[in-house]
Amino acid sequence: MSLIPWSPFLDTFESLEKGWQNFIPAMDVYEEKDNVVVEATLAGIKPEDVDIKVHDDVLTIEGQRQTSSEIDEKNYYRKEVRSGSFHRSIVLPTSVQADKAQAEFENGLLKIVLPKEEKEQARSIKINVNNKK
Repeated sequence: MSLIPWSPFLDTFESLEKGWQNFIPAMDVYEEKDNVVVEATLAGIKPEDVDIKVHDDVLTIEGQRQTSSEIDEKNYYRKEVRSGSFHRSIVLPTSVQADKAQAEFENGLLKIVLPKEEKEQARSIKINVNNKK
């Protein structure tokens, strides 16, 4: 018979972990010239199960990971891969043109390219001076 060492510190986190029914996909946000790019890891999720929205420069990704196995939960030694719905919203670092956004999905990685909103160019204003004598 093997003994597993007791760790009250880890037990606390494992009990918190059990309460999380949903998962939160990891995301990277970076800038490429005229675009804001967001990459999210969505391994095991079908592209048709993902919904992407941009409103007021807030990007929202939501969807669902379907359970692929019929194994009863009592047979697991450890269950860390979560299934169910997810929802993630982030404020984008700059204004974007949501209507020109593009998304691609490959090997569990969702890549969203959002063109930045074009800023108005500074313009000079001449002052008319009326010389009264």
